[in-house]
Amino acid sequence: MNPADIARIVVGILGNIISGFMFLSPLPTFLDIWRKGTVEQYSAMPYLATLVNCMVWTLYGLPMVHPNSLLVVTINGAGCVVELIYVIIFLIYSRRTKRLKVFLLLLVEILFISSLTVLSLTLLHTVKKRSAVVGTICALFNLMMYASPLTVMKMVITTKSVEYMPFFVSLGTFGNGVAWTTYALIRFDPFIAIPNGIGLLLSVAQLILYATYYKSTKRQIAERKLAAKGQVEPTLSEVVVLANPTLPNRRKISAVSH
Repeated sequence: MNPADIARIVVGILGNIISGFMFLSPLPTFLDIWRKGTVEQYSAMPYLATLVNCMVWTLYGLPMVHPNSLLVVTINGAGCVVELIYVIIFLIYSRRTKRLKVFLLLLVEILFISSLTVLSLTLLHTVKKRSAVVGTICALFNLMMYASPLTVMKMVITTKSVEYMPFFVSLGTFGNGVAWTTYALIRFDPFIAIPNGIGLLLSVAQLILYATYYKSTKRQIAERKLAAKGQVEPTLSEVVVLANPTLPNRRKISAVSH
């Protein structure tokens, strides 16, 4: 085993650890949902996006599709289990209309990955072709997952509040992007390198927004608590968040790419 292979394994293990923490980073959010008995403004879309992303990457890492990618399979297989649990929690604590929407999207994802698996293993007869087709689909899903917080970033700028953009999710996405971009560059894999490189840039943008609006968020939360006690009027940005049903829901980015 040459030094490049050793380095790739080490970085891949590090990527597994970081991605694992990223998968678990929404736990405080779901504990809050469980305590309140409602999902409030939180959206299931980031978890659904991460779930389908993990499913396609698990397929990509299988020996009959892309050999020597065990570390891609391990973390994404674990991610499938964790994200599925999150989606089930959403199904339990959502209102009927939102629950139906989440269930239908989950069903579509299961049908999609099942069809992709059968078609790629039966119609594509070489590892090279399977890697190219499944890898391209993986890269597209990875880009969609990393782009999913864009609506939340827009809401953050509009309301000057990061309340619905959890810090540890953004930080986990940053670490995940660093690890897997490095992993893909050691033995160049464009299907992993390109989407994770873009995701790394987007996560940096999220961290910058968090640093910019952290203080104003704390101030808005404090003022809202006082307003609830009848001591002060809500600020304009709070009115936007609380009263405007047309604003995009909060979306959380877990995903993971590999």
